[in-house]
Amino acid sequence: MAQQFRVIDADGHCVEREDQIAEFIQYRGRPLRGVEQGVGAMPLFPSLDGWFRPAGDALAAGNAAAWLSFLDETGIETTVLYPTAGLAYGLIQDCEWAVALGRAYNDWLHRYYLQADPRFRGMALVPVQDVPAAVVELRRAVTELGLSGAVLPSANVLHKGYGHADFDPLYAEAERLDVPLAIHGAPSKGWGFDYFDKFIQTHAMEHPIPLMIQMTSMLFDGVFERFPRLRVAFLEAGCAWIPFMMDRLDEEFERRGARWCPGLTRTPSEVLSGGQVYVSCEVEERSLPYVVERMGADHIFFPSDYPHERQRDQFLGDIPEFVERPDLGDDVKRKILTENAIRFYRLR
Repeated sequence: MAQQFRVIDADGHCVEREDQIAEFIQYRGRPLRGVEQGVGAMPLFPSLDGWFRPAGDALAAGNAAAWLSFLDETGIETTVLYPTAGLAYGLIQDCEWAVALGRAYNDWLHRYYLQADPRFRGMALVPVQDVPAAVVELRRAVTELGLSGAVLPSANVLHKGYGHADFDPLYAEAERLDVPLAIHGAPSKGWGFDYFDKFIQTHAMEHPIPLMIQMTSMLFDGVFERFPRLRVAFLEAGCAWIPFMMDRLDEEFERRGARWCPGLTRTPSEVLSGGQVYVSCEVEERSLPYVVERMGADHIFFPSDYPHERQRDQFLGDIPEFVERPDLGDDVKRKILTENAIRFYRLR
């Protein structure tokens, strides 16, 4: 497919094959026995939240071959793969199981996707439930498996935000390895949405609200000051919420920052536009030009989100629709479609 711009997909999704992942699991010193694998009965990953979620094209795209044909049809040059069931990884209660399952998922992703074609890149699952183990797994995933960084699930069972100093060793390792971290939404558990009685209400809020919470935690607790080379993406909520956060957090910082944020030397909006924080956009977001004005065009990238929630043919118009937007210049489109993802993920 000939097209005007190179396209890097900064947020695609693999669909886990639990029978394949189970082959890699070593839990408490031994492989899982068949009766423990849970394939076809109890799943390896916890449920996102109990809501029925339409699969979109997920069943058809559950292997590398289907994904490659999608890349060919859309003209996407490279995709960076995130989990599907694994988005609930932070809800695992058993630290040992989190360590074992994250390691097995990363081995599976390497074997079935990265080794299948160089157009696939992947983000590792690291057990935030056990930060020292997460540091070890991030190092292994990057240096031995060639993964591009790690996912931090927006929802977890830890009762603390990612600004907490307990996560500092993980940030230090990401800096040392020069790899990014990405906070990705999906589970609604723990965010106060339990009184919603319709999935559409939950789905509308479950991505942006957790990202806002984690961003607030990381900004006001000074993560980006302590780790000035750390790169973090906040994914799957579009980008229209960023100007709101800039204004809201700047106002709080102006009034209360001296007392509550002694480690923060810049305003939150200066941090968000300073090169460490990236977000994905939606191709149809009407406020995108304003986000470019406020945040800068260098920190926004294109996500396909394939194969979630829609059928395959519904994805095919996204890139042409974006390219035809009259309210964005070609230089901005090139950054969003290509250059920013290359910089964030250190793609070659």
